[in-house]
Amino acid sequence: MPKVSDLHEWLSFSDPDKDQTWLVDATFLRSNYECIYGRGCKGVLDDDATKLQQGCCSYGAHFIDYKDLASVKRSVKRLEPRHWQHHEKGKNGKWLRKERDGADVTARVNGACIFHNEPGFEGGMGCAFHIAATEAGERPMDWKPDVCWQVPLRLEEYTEDDGHVVSFVREWKRRDWGEGGQDFHWWCTDDAKAFIGKRPVYQYLKDELVELVGAHIYARIVQLLEEKRSVPVPHPKMKKRS
Repeated sequence: MPKVSDLHEWLSFSDPDKDQTWLVDATFLRSNYECIYGRGCKGVLDDDATKLQQGCCSYGAHFIDYKDLASVKRSVKRLEPRHWQHHEKGKNGKWLRKERDGADVTARVNGACIFHNEPGFEGGMGCAFHIAATEAGERPMDWKPDVCWQVPLRLEEYTEDDGHVVSFVREWKRRDWGEGGQDFHWWCTDDAKAFIGKRPVYQYLKDELVELVGAHIYARIVQLLEEKRSVPVPHPKMKKRS
């Protein structure tokens, strides 16, 4: 049985155009979670890593599929040394490596993703893709590996024996990082300090949600979230703060 403090409200609906059911974490999507990178984020290492300002970039990004990797390869070609602190170390494909199981992952430099610019870099601290995309007037999510723009959202899909698809849209939890996630000193959706936004998550992360589920399904999610059928369940972290 789940702990009472971990309970979330879920909404469900069927897609009339597909043999598919959607289950949506209404508690998280209605919450005022906001990324606090550079504003108190403690990172995902075993100890408090606030000073490193690495956020969740301490580990190389894994690629979901070939399309994801191909997209990032195009983005890398657009990066200039002014955007990317480790441009010299990463050129000629050296930014990409393979793990023992054959998975493609971004290389690491000084204990963080090779595309992470350290504090003090004149081109700007943080993700080189984010910096370059912003300069170009484009969406950073279109430059980054999929996992980097999806977190802290997570889409999980299961196909039942008869072919019916069940899709979950929820917050990214420690367990989603595998066994190592439980060793994180800190995780953002576990801390009330990250629930400081002025907009609900479904508005704050609109582009990300549309990319994950499509415009039609996003519109349906918004409709359900804004219907006044019951008293919304506050996020567990907001409960603790109060």
